[in-house]
Amino acid sequence: MSASSVDDPDDPRVADFVGLRDADRLAAGVVVIEGPFAVEKLVGSRFAVRSILVTPSHRADVDPIAAATGAPIVVASQRVMDAVAGFHIHRGVVASADRPAALDASAVLDGAQRVAVLEHVTDHENLGSVFRNAAAFGIDAVLTCPRTADPLYRRSIRVSMGHVLRVPFARLDPWPDSLALLSGRGFRLLALTPDLSATPLSAIPVGPDDRVAVLLGAEGPGLSDDAMARADERVRIPMADGVDSVNVATAGAIAFHHFFPPG
Repeated sequence: MSASSVDDPDDPRVADFVGLRDADRLAAGVVVIEGPFAVEKLVGSRFAVRSILVTPSHRADVDPIAAATGAPIVVASQRVMDAVAGFHIHRGVVASADRPAALDASAVLDGAQRVAVLEHVTDHENLGSVFRNAAAFGIDAVLTCPRTADPLYRRSIRVSMGHVLRVPFARLDPWPDSLALLSGRGFRLLALTPDLSATPLSAIPVGPDDRVAVLLGAEGPGLSDDAMARADERVRIPMADGVDSVNVATAGAIAFHHFFPPG
């Protein structure tokens, strides 16, 4: 473990963290993880850590992480960190990692029993919340359509509390034809919808060995007709009169909990 200090925002040692609001930086192949809880999830993940930037008051938080990953630590004042990032990093810790090759959808389904499938979820915070809920309720993998936002965007990782780094995910392309991959693996495709004609979630039986795929659509439009047509069953979450839906991450959490593997 090595550590060095910087006092110049243009220092090349902090180049990974310049302009963190710029989504185009994803093309550079660098993943940025913000906050101590999210950074902790790098330990034991498939992400090779490049560097950890930290303020002096948070140095002790990252020493064990750096020791476990072999990552160099760069210490900077809050003023310098904020100047580098382009906004105030109030958590005092950011890390960078190499962006690994995308996982294959077929590979992430090996051994999986509970998966989430996302269509057109473009809000990074909703996406991060879905991953946090997926980790909490034993979802083995998350599959996304090509138009769903990138789970490795900084804000998604932060909101997920770093669980994006641990829950396997892959793209399904072409969409929605690739849903046939799940059907071919024996998954029961359950599409969430507010339609009152759909089956109530509580009426869906599930056994510990059942393979279940929960399909979630974007806020507002929900699942497309094409995706819905490929589901085995349409499922709704019963709600109070006058309320027809909840946030996509909340809906996912309720469904994930219902299908949570026993034990």
